[in-house]
Amino acid sequence: MKPDIHPKYYPDARVICACGNTWTTGSTKKEIRVEICSKCHPFYSGESQRIVDIEGQVDRFYKKLQAREDFEASKQAREKARKSPERPIAELELGARPTEALAKGGITTVGQFLEKLAEGENAVLSIEGFGRKSLIDLKKKLRSLGYEVPEATVA
Repeated sequence: MKPDIHPKYYPDARVICACGNTWTTGSTKKEIRVEICSKCHPFYSGESQRIVDIEGQVDRFYKKLQAREDFEASKQAREKARKSPERPIAELELGARPTEALAKGGITTVGQFLEKLAEGENAVLSIEGFGRKSLIDLKKKLRSLGYEVPEATVA
């Protein structure tokens, strides 16, 4: 064995726990400080209700859990607002001409458009300045957003 390459060994090293418990053992350090030992650990002491919280791990877990719940709630709120019949037609980005034509016809929300469309495609096409291409584009947009669009009626 080579001399002077091994650390010094202390056969009477002292271990000190945060709870105040001390004992001796063999180690390469003269004094060892620990946060938890067999005297204060809930598994050994029988205090199963006590949660061992080192450096706020439990708090961090609860923060992450709360953040996840908040994210899910906001996601559901966005999805609900996305399919709302009160959503303005202008938000659908159809273009200036079809949006203005619908506004002149008294249709400013998605719900109003769907009611008019339920009467038949001809009722929507009778709006001045709103043509078949605009109708097709609007129906595609509404379907992509998850709205229930009535099927075309044959007149």
